[in-house]
Amino acid sequence: MRRPVSTPLMLLTVTLLTLTLWTQPALAFCGFYVAKADTDLFNQASKVVIARDGDRTVLTMANDYQGEAKEFAMVVPVPTFLEREQIHVSDRAIVEHLDAYSAPRLVEYHDPNPCRFERKVAFESLSSADPSRGAMDDGERARSLGVTIEASYTVGEYDILILSADESKGLETWLKENDYRVPKGASKVLASYIRQKMRFFVAKVNLEKQSELGFTYLRPLQVAFESPKFMLPIRLGTVNANGPQELFVFLLTRNGRVETTNYRTVRLPADLEVPVFVKNDFGNFYRDMFGHQVDRENMRTVFLEYAWDMGWCDPCAADPLSDNELRELGVFWTAENPQRNLKRQARDVFITRLHLRYTAETFPEDLFFQQTGDRSNFQGRYIIRNPWQGSPDACPEARSYFADLQRRQGRDAETLASLTGWDVATIRDRMPDSGPVEASDGGSWWKKLWGSSDDGR
Repeated sequence: MRRPVSTPLMLLTVTLLTLTLWTQPALAFCGFYVAKADTDLFNQASKVVIARDGDRTVLTMANDYQGEAKEFAMVVPVPTFLEREQIHVSDRAIVEHLDAYSAPRLVEYHDPNPCRFERKVAFESLSSADPSRGAMDDGERARSLGVTIEASYTVGEYDILILSADESKGLETWLKENDYRVPKGASKVLASYIRQKMRFFVAKVNLEKQSELGFTYLRPLQVAFESPKFMLPIRLGTVNANGPQELFVFLLTRNGRVETTNYRTVRLPADLEVPVFVKNDFGNFYRDMFGHQVDRENMRTVFLEYAWDMGWCDPCAADPLSDNELRELGVFWTAENPQRNLKRQARDVFITRLHLRYTAETFPEDLFFQQTGDRSNFQGRYIIRNPWQGSPDACPEARSYFADLQRRQGRDAETLASLTGWDVATIRDRMPDSGPVEASDGGSWWKKLWGSSDDGR
C-alpha cells in the first residue's frame, strides 16, 4: 500500500510458569491444547484490527451487525479525506483466523505414573451500527445543514460517503433524515470530533452489489491513512448502547506490545491450574472469569489477553497468519524482508490483543495507544492436569503423589473461585474425589486390618 496511512479512529458499539511434573531425564513435555476462548463467546462484541508502523495505519472493522443488510449503516470519524484507493473490503475469515490464533486457551496435561520415575524436575515454559432505511441525500439538503459530501464511492458491497460538517447539530439532523438512528446525547460527542477537524466515513450496504458478489454476510471494511495520533474513538459507540459494550482490539506492529496510555492496561490472570471439569465448561469459565475481573476493576481497565511474535506460538490455538493474510490486514512492511525463515524465529510482526468492556461512564475518553519495545510473550493460558489413575499402594512414590494430589485439587478449587467468583463449595462438589490417603507404614492392607501378627489368641 503506497499511500501513507493513519491512526484508527472509529465508531463502534463497540509464560513463564513453573510446573512440577514427573518426568525422566529425556522425557519430552507432554501436553496439548484443548480449547480456545474466541470472541464468539461474547455478545455485542466488536473486533478491530490495527496495523501500524510510524504514522501509517490500516484499520480493519469487522462488523457484528445482526439484522437485514438493508438496515446496516456505519459512521466512522477519520482525521483526513479518504480517496477511493484508501478504502478496501477484506475477508472475514482472516479476522477470524487472527481471533483464533490469539484467543485465550485451555491446555491439558496428564500426570504420568509416579512409580516409573524417581525425580521431579521443573518445566518452564482477551460494531454494532445504526440501521438505515433510506438512500443517501444528493448533497443539496446536506449543504443547507452545513454538511459537505466530499466524496462518494462504491467499494465491494458498500456505498460509502466521506462527510465533513460545520457543526454537530446540522450533522445530527442530516444523519437522522437519512435514517441513521442518532440517539440523544450524540451532538456533544460529534461536536468534539468536528472541533478536531475530523471527517466522517459513512457506509451502507448496496444490496444490488451484494447480490452480484454472492455474499450473504457483511465483510470487514478497511481504511488506510496517515496521522501522528495513535488512537481509537469509541465514545460515539456508547451513546446508543444498550448496556456495556465488548471490544477486542488486535494490534499488529513492528516493535512490540501495545498498551493504552489514558487507561490502565493490565494482564489477565493467566498460567493458572484449574479443575479438570473446566475442560467441558471452558466457555462459561472464561466469560465468568473475564466478567469477574472487569467487576474487580470497576470496568475501568483494558485487559491484555495476548502478546506474541507472529512467527510462532506455544501452545497454538491456531497457526500463525501467513504473510499474505497479514498483508491483507494492512501489514505493508512484510514485503521488505521476504526471504526470512519463519520457523520459530522472530518476525517483524508482533500482535497485541486487548479486550475491554465499557460504558460511556467508565470509558469517557477515546482509546490512546503507545507502542512499547517489550517483545516478551504473554498469553491467557489455563491448565488442567488429569490425575494418574493408579493405586496409592503401587509404590512409595504413589502415596506421596496422592497426598499432593489432594492438596493440589484444593488449591485448584480455590483458584477457580477467585478467578470467577463461583462458590468454592459448589466447585468442590463438581470435582472428582481422589480418595483419602492415610499415613502408611508401607505394609499391605490386611496388616492394617488385623495387625502385623496373629498368634491365634
